[in-house]
Amino acid sequence: MSDARPISSLDWRGVDAPPGPELLLRRASVLDPRAGIDAVHDVVIRDGRITGLAEPGTVENGGAESIDAEGMRVFPAFFDPHVHLRTPGDEGAEDIETGSRAAAAGGYCGVLAVANTKPPVDGAADVLALREQARAEASVPVGFFACITRGMGGEELTEMADLAAAGAAGLTDDGLPVRSARVLRRALRYQRLAGLQIALHEEDPELSADGAMHEGTVSAALGLAGIPSVSESTMIARDAALARHEEARIHVLHLSARGSVEAVAAAKEAGVRITCEATPHHLALTDEEVRTLDSAFKMNPPLRSEDDREALIDGLRAGTIDCVATDHAPHPPERKEVPFEQAAMGVIGLETAFAVLHTELVVPGRLGLDVLVDRMSAGASAFDLELPSVAPGSEANLVLVDPDAAWEAGAQGWESRSENSCFTGRELRGRVLMTVVGGRVAYRQRQFAMGVA
Repeated sequence: MSDARPISSLDWRGVDAPPGPELLLRRASVLDPRAGIDAVHDVVIRDGRITGLAEPGTVENGGAESIDAEGMRVFPAFFDPHVHLRTPGDEGAEDIETGSRAAAAGGYCGVLAVANTKPPVDGAADVLALREQARAEASVPVGFFACITRGMGGEELTEMADLAAAGAAGLTDDGLPVRSARVLRRALRYQRLAGLQIALHEEDPELSADGAMHEGTVSAALGLAGIPSVSESTMIARDAALARHEEARIHVLHLSARGSVEAVAAAKEAGVRITCEATPHHLALTDEEVRTLDSAFKMNPPLRSEDDREALIDGLRAGTIDCVATDHAPHPPERKEVPFEQAAMGVIGLETAFAVLHTELVVPGRLGLDVLVDRMSAGASAFDLELPSVAPGSEANLVLVDPDAAWEAGAQGWESRSENSCFTGRELRGRVLMTVVGGRVAYRQRQFAMGVA
């Protein structure tokens, strides 16, 4: 959109620093589907911007750091509108420094952190404090959601105008749904005054109750209480109807089921201003994984059936699902290394997101690489941020990837403080080698860095 802010307008420690030295990526295979770029170029970065896409081998070094990128791919850097950085209150699992470092390692040029912290982020002072912390610690730009309701209690609305003035990136009670239609309707009315996007965790607690996994044949076989998919889809339909009535806009977090994709598609067809996201784990895995009773596969919403997964893939391809978001949810070992029913819900995902979807969907031909590249950053526009681009003149937010690199997830440890990945031990194909944010190198993969040196 024309009035979108650059991602660098979010808070990070590079914002006041001068841009890094000139950078030259030689003979890189550049793909930017939104800009119509798909060719081999020398990529020239100067003063924080992409100043040229030249014919390969034609640019003189001129004192720039020069990287031989032949055989590598350059994409617009990714953007994640849904991560948990656990600050304040649970820094033993993650904090702004470690979480943003994990984001850089995954190829991200920016993330938005949700507000279900301890205590929840529900006041202007909370937002200001987090923004100040990010300016001191963050490796990539970080925006911060504030709560829709005070304390995420679902009853009293927060002071949305004050939160907007403090620089909140959006509003969400993620982790909990807004149970009351009356409260959400009021929030959508105030949204127009505050100008902030509302992101919704869609779940009917009366239906999900104490469920630990998807309700289906696997839950029945294991004797575990299930969470039916209708718990999600019915709330999406309700909230889309409210958004249409109020002429408001909403963003739906972590779709997991066929019925949810259908509800979003129907809302878009009816003219509702609705966007939505899906996670790599819901796009790549099913509830069959839970037969192991490994708590690494416990998350909310839960992994669902193969039919649900197919609907998510189709929805991502068609654009019904606007973007990929990780729902990066770190937990320390003591919250996961317990019986499945008692384990915390959630998995980390920033460092594996691209590789997982490249391996599971692109390599087998289920999804075009151009579609994946688009969806990995498209979430920025749902929150009024500029979409990353590698077109000349754009802010230099890009990722360098070796598409053929095979690597084992977690084998070399994690940049995240937590290790609760549901992909640990899997061989993945496609690896982020370098992430450039605002013209500065925010991440270099270890072996690649040694090779460059």
